[in-house]
Amino acid sequence: MKKVFSLVLVFILVSFTLKAQTVYYDQSREGFLVFHKIRTDSGGNILPWYHEDPGISYDHVIGLVWGFWNSMRRDVNGLPYYMNHQVWRPENDPRGLGGDQLNMALSSWRLLYMYTGNEAVRENMKFIADYYLTHSLSPPDAAWPDIPFPYNTLTYSGYYDGDMVIGKDYAQPDKAGNFGNELIHLYKITGKENYLKAAVAIANTLAGQTREGDADHSPLPFKVNVFTGEIGILKSNRGDGSVAGKSSYTTNWVGTLQLWTDLILMEQGNIGEYRTASLMVLAWMKAYPLKTNKWGPFFEDIPGWSDTQINAVTFARYMMLNPDLFPDWETAVRGILDWVYEKLGNSQWAEYGVKVVNEQTVYLTPGNSHTSRQAAAELLYASLTGDQRMKENAVRQLNWATYMVDMDGKNCYPRDEVWLTDGYGDYVRHFIRAMAAEPSLAPSGADHILHSTSMVIQADYAPDLNKRLGGRIPEEELDAVRIVYRTFDAQSTETIRMKTKPAKVTLWNEKIPERMDLNSEGWTWQEMNSGGLLKVRHDNGNMIKIYSE
Repeated sequence: MKKVFSLVLVFILVSFTLKAQTVYYDQSREGFLVFHKIRTDSGGNILPWYHEDPGISYDHVIGLVWGFWNSMRRDVNGLPYYMNHQVWRPENDPRGLGGDQLNMALSSWRLLYMYTGNEAVRENMKFIADYYLTHSLSPPDAAWPDIPFPYNTLTYSGYYDGDMVIGKDYAQPDKAGNFGNELIHLYKITGKENYLKAAVAIANTLAGQTREGDADHSPLPFKVNVFTGEIGILKSNRGDGSVAGKSSYTTNWVGTLQLWTDLILMEQGNIGEYRTASLMVLAWMKAYPLKTNKWGPFFEDIPGWSDTQINAVTFARYMMLNPDLFPDWETAVRGILDWVYEKLGNSQWAEYGVKVVNEQTVYLTPGNSHTSRQAAAELLYASLTGDQRMKENAVRQLNWATYMVDMDGKNCYPRDEVWLTDGYGDYVRHFIRAMAAEPSLAPSGADHILHSTSMVIQADYAPDLNKRLGGRIPEEELDAVRIVYRTFDAQSTETIRMKTKPAKVTLWNEKIPERMDLNSEGWTWQEMNSGGLLKVRHDNGNMIKIYSE
């Protein structure tokens, strides 16, 4: 993301200050990768640093990351450090937030709550959303009303009011769409109407501003002045104040498309406008980036053009999850994944059997979030198509990405510092998505919900559920209950890794049958090494209990 061009360049004054890169580990240690000595299997291929079992390691690492985030120090203005800065350092970093930092955290914590049932995760989501909603939105009478600013131009003001590069009053519509999408998720989890209301307002603004695009203009711009409607002007990276062009193009529209789709399904907001805008954006994505592989930009600190893996692979995942919209999705997705390896593949660790992924074309630095994103996408592609060609590399990519996390949970890139986006919010989610696509990568000695076709709005796991649900479950059954969960929709299917086969599964306290398949309501069990995989389909209710013998 970021660190821009060389150690000689200490300050670039645009409307922000970039400091030279700082590394918090000894890069000269032979046989080490960031914080840990590299472990390998008998064939010399990379294993995770913590444990040779991937599931145990991935679970441990995402737990460390969450713990570091949740206990991060309070800043000088009383806010958690991650609400003010884009980079964690032992000393305070002078810069403000990363553009998608809070949205990415909400995205990961939503999956982490489902996976762990940890109430602190859900509370952190509410804190982030509540604070951001009350300290970031453009006024309702602006040309672009009710959308969040991505950056705090005065680092300790506690308010977000502009863009990192262009400055005050400029917003990034793609990041606004991502926030609206996460607000819908949080509304479903909490039932709080203010999240839905804010999401509708963001969706309305974006839909109302959507226009026909072309090769140089996306249907919505990358950066815009919310008061005047002026498209942001990007400075070049030559340091002479020259202009690189208008920020009129980006391909990061998956969050916005999902926001509109959810509101249409929920019958909320200006449904007709959302349909029109969605069709316009989808048509543009198919006509341009899918054909040209012009997949930039995403990162707000880059003052010129850069193609990015995050935009490309996020859209590839969207196609895999919405194949009805893309008749040729298998070929298109494979094309994107291959394009990433061609343009951003990194073979520095080839001796360990792994090819990893660089962040973007103007910053060819290997990243933990980008590599784990690629892995999760490759595993999903393999599960949907049966194409196993990249599966081994995908697992090794996840193994490689664990080395970026120290034993206390802090993160660092292999070459320089990592932003709080890459190391936290845009990191955890890819491991959980990878487990959902390939459940053998989930820890075998524990129970975890890996995926739901709906939204898991409550998740309680034994033994903690005894404390939370005592009195709500008959005492004679309490010790036998392993998991209690609720989904937003009455009809959905969950994928759950479990230590042992359940004795029974109930829907609203009524047993549902074990079946050979899920062509109708019930549950299936697949034996795996140490435990197995439970899938639950429910069509007429949303409260499920899973019992042990």
